Amino acid sequence: MAADAVGPVVVDATAWPDGLERAWTAYEAALARDDTAVLDDLFEPGPDTLRGDDAGLLRGHDAISAFRSARGGVAPRTITSVEVRPLAEDVVLVVGVSAFDGGGNGLQTQVWRRTAGRWRISAAHVTGRPRALDRSVWRVVGDPLVRGASADRDRADGGADGSGDRGGAAPRPLTGVRVAVKDLFAVAGHVVGAGNPTRERSAPTCAEHAPAVRALLDARADIAGIARTDEFAYALAGRNAHFGSPPNGADPARIGGGSTSGSASAVALGQADLGLGTDTAGSLRVPSSYQGLWGIRTTHGAVSRDGLLPLAQSFDTVGWVARSAGVLADALDVSAPASDTAVDDGSLLVSDALLDAADPATARAFAAWADGTRRPLRPVALPDLDDLAETLRIVQAAEAWRNHGRWVTEHPGALGTDVAERFAAAAAVTADEEAAARARLPELRDRVREAVGPGVLCLPTVPGPAPLRTATGPDVLATRRATLRMTAVAGIGGLPAVSAPLLRVDGAPVGVCLVGAAGSDRAVLALAATLAGAA
Repeated sequence: MAADAVGPVVVDATAWPDGLERAWTAYEAALARDDTAVLDDLFEPGPDTLRGDDAGLLRGHDAISAFRSARGGVAPRTITSVEVRPLAEDVVLVVGVSAFDGGGNGLQTQVWRRTAGRWRISAAHVTGRPRALDRSVWRVVGDPLVRGASADRDRADGGADGSGDRGGAAPRPLTGVRVAVKDLFAVAGHVVGAGNPTRERSAPTCAEHAPAVRALLDARADIAGIARTDEFAYALAGRNAHFGSPPNGADPARIGGGSTSGSASAVALGQADLGLGTDTAGSLRVPSSYQGLWGIRTTHGAVSRDGLLPLAQSFDTVGWVARSAGVLADALDVSAPASDTAVDDGSLLVSDALLDAADPATARAFAAWADGTRRPLRPVALPDLDDLAETLRIVQAAEAWRNHGRWVTEHPGALGTDVAERFAAAAAVTADEEAAARARLPELRDRVREAVGPGVLCLPTVPGPAPLRTATGPDVLATRRATLRMTAVAGIGGLPAVSAPLLRVDGAPVGVCLVGAAGSDRAVLALAATLAGAA
């Protein structure tokens, strides 16, 4: 039976209570048409309605409706059989077995409840066919894609891809850790696609690994695959017009954040243990906060950017996301030169301007958390946040256009709408505007570094929880602008910043960001771990 031509095999046809078969048939037909209005009407209203799948559980009719409107239709399928089991008066369990036209099977399990004479779904769980590859998360994946090898063995083998047998070499810090590499870094034998299929098809094959990739392989980490990014890393939302939005592993109703989007989702979903990414204006800190992950943006220039497709060299910084601070610390130890820069961790620096930039609920949650650390809070004055964000925006735009403007011009229509508009705005930056912003940049950098000094600035990583997946373009743009006012502090300062998953706001994760002096990466990460343990 096709989903829009109902005629299932029911194990006990007498088990259908009056009117339920008609409601179930309407539901299946609406699924086939992707008729979201009918589907919404067939789910019970209110906050107690449930829908689950492999991405997580949605609670409440509004959250389910928001997810459905952003999902699109279901793959064509045939319902092969239906089981109907009354559970109580006016409560019935229905389980449908489906066969997809493209192969594979699935289950749809629903609890239907009759209220005021109408049957509606109060709880549902969908088991889809297994996916070999989620293309919104991964560009290419293996088991593993590249196997880690110690530096000594790799030199002995003369190999460049780290694929030799592990032999009896002693364990190293990242032995067995699965890494998702952002699709901006060179991985030997593969191309850098930068989140764009047109570029991916024409990009040259990389002859060797980027140093940031090689360092992880030398520590015996395995490269699980190359993960999606927003196009050319010129976004913060994690919405790729060509491959879809990588899911938010902490809350499937919300966006995952970008541009280190695929790497973050892979880690949050348990498909990788460490995500190698970049942070220019928050591209690593944002998805870390949105998905309840640990993330570190290293001191600007601390980790080699060779073999990395640039966006804006004045701010591009290498970093990682993980589910624990310990894995981040191991990645930092093998990737960046050791630094003796310490921090004054007796108190925490706070900025009223940064707290005012956060949503009220997030500011309250942060204040409660900060009070719970039992550490003195010392106010600090930063340069004007709008000045920081605008200076970063102009210099970033000028460099982005210098790096990619020719390609963009030669490939009209190749970019998604939002990134195309961003590049168009970058092309419009005048020489005088760039010169003024570049003259302003070192002054602002000095002022930020002076304000932070040897201390640790503490703030919410982003203004609030991740926007819903149904958020409109203007809403996402407004969130981006608000976010840049907070993330630009570390970006302009070139300072290390750790996002720790320490807050919950409206049931969703929000990170606490710690920003320290240049070179204090290890000390800031250690303090964040200490504060997390004390929370």
